[in-house]
Amino acid sequence: MALFTLMVFALAKPFVYDASADQYKKGRDLILAIDASGSMAQSGFDLKDRFQTKYAITQSLSKDFIEKRFDDNMGVVVFGTFAYTASPLTYDLGSLSYLLEMTNVGLAGESTALGDAIMQSIRTLSYGQAKNKAIILLTDGYHNAGKSSPKEAVKKAKEAGIKIYTIGIGKKSDYDVSLLETIAKQSGAKSYTASSAKALSQIYKEINALEPSAIRSENYLNQRLLILYPLGLVFILLLLWVLSTKRSDR
Repeated sequence: MALFTLMVFALAKPFVYDASADQYKKGRDLILAIDASGSMAQSGFDLKDRFQTKYAITQSLSKDFIEKRFDDNMGVVVFGTFAYTASPLTYDLGSLSYLLEMTNVGLAGESTALGDAIMQSIRTLSYGQAKNKAIILLTDGYHNAGKSSPKEAVKKAKEAGIKIYTIGIGKKSDYDVSLLETIAKQSGAKSYTASSAKALSQIYKEINALEPSAIRSENYLNQRLLILYPLGLVFILLLLWVLSTKRSDR
């Protein structure tokens, strides 16, 4: 009866479901390095709202860019005379937007330290595990402060395989176009000019296409068959039965 029951149970193909979610993020490690120097307090960047400052518009469009990402490990570096990490790498993009909203012009000083901004971004990226790493550097000024030179910083980025997308904000005469183009080219990325809020929005869309998020992972059910367990018991019982039959024959 035991053998018959176990064989019927095995033929029924018993199984269990292991319900779990794919927790392994496959997106990019991405840093927004945003200029918060004094010149970012200038208005007139948005033709629809000339009273908004360049920094406020950059904040708003950066938050919109963050909201459209998923499965990315993102952080924010704010720079002026010096650079600091406003948010380390995180998958919690809602909190990242909140922290970005709390920053303001002048928090890091009035000058522009492009080299320090890149170096701080590289340090922040060093804590990430993604294969693809990138920095989006937004500025409206010339490099005139900091401990690190842009040349030295770009060299470090190249060694780490980090792309640096540069965005010059405002008129081309306001910032070092040549330097931003060199930074982007040497790191294998692109350089952009954002003369208005509309142009910056389009640039973010293009970068979003060039550096796409990974396919969003979904919950799955892993089926595990248990047929070997009853079959194993059947084999053991049959073996014991054969042995006991031989002994009784003797």
